[in-house]
Amino acid sequence: MVSQAEDRTRAKRQQSEIAIQLALQGKWEDAARLNKQIIGLFPTDVDAYNRLGKAMTELGRYSDARKAYESALGIDSVNSIARKNLSRLAGLGKKAEPRPAAQKLSPQMFIEETGKTGITSLSNPDMKVAIRMTAGDQVQLSRKNGTLAVQGVDGSHIGDIEPRLSQRLMKLMDGGNEYVAAISSLDDKNVRVFIRETFQDASQTGKLSFPPMASDFRPYVKDRLVRYEADDDGVAEETDEVDDWREDEEEDSREDSGLTDGRRSGMPNIDLDDENEE
Repeated sequence: MVSQAEDRTRAKRQQSEIAIQLALQGKWEDAARLNKQIIGLFPTDVDAYNRLGKAMTELGRYSDARKAYESALGIDSVNSIARKNLSRLAGLGKKAEPRPAAQKLSPQMFIEETGKTGITSLSNPDMKVAIRMTAGDQVQLSRKNGTLAVQGVDGSHIGDIEPRLSQRLMKLMDGGNEYVAAISSLDDKNVRVFIRETFQDASQTGKLSFPPMASDFRPYVKDRLVRYEADDDGVAEETDEVDDWREDEEEDSREDSGLTDGRRSGMPNIDLDDENEE
């Protein structure tokens, strides 16, 4: 009897790992199919319902996504993952069109690297556009009216980079630097974007794209992000108080709308007045 229970637990764990890997590879149809199979065998598996909700959201099947998250809440009425995603889906309305195709930024790109990565909250976000996106969606940086705007791959305007950071990055881009960006997290009012320097021109040597302040500096590499152990969109398993892209909700609530250097705890502000490298 004990052996049978252990076998079932082992099988569930293995299937869940495969489902997670399918999601990471963007194979949403396969991920949805496998999570349904897991639910058939383990009908009270809240994590499988959340993963199914994520897959259905990515496929633009919002009605099915709602049903999956509602089922998760039926099992665990305080599940923060399901609640948060249902709240987001409610903003889309019942007749929302499928979201446009999105390219995901490789999770390895989200590993924090001092001076080369940062997270910022967008100014004046267009939530009607942003609400159809999910964490990890790659976005484009483009100049617009003297600032650095963030756009979807379809050219839709999502919001603007905070003015001081915008000016800094545009100056570095003029010098030859290159950057990639993706949605870090979002709720019904705010959108945060992760930005990584992918190329530094020789003329910009010694100039940090995201210079940290000297005080309260605690380095942190977001290994959990790469391991996908805390995705509130339901990709990961057995996790609760989490943000869209691997950040705890309690930390999320403490963060202000300023800049951080991509760290999970004790995240330092980016001091844009620090021009020592100049």
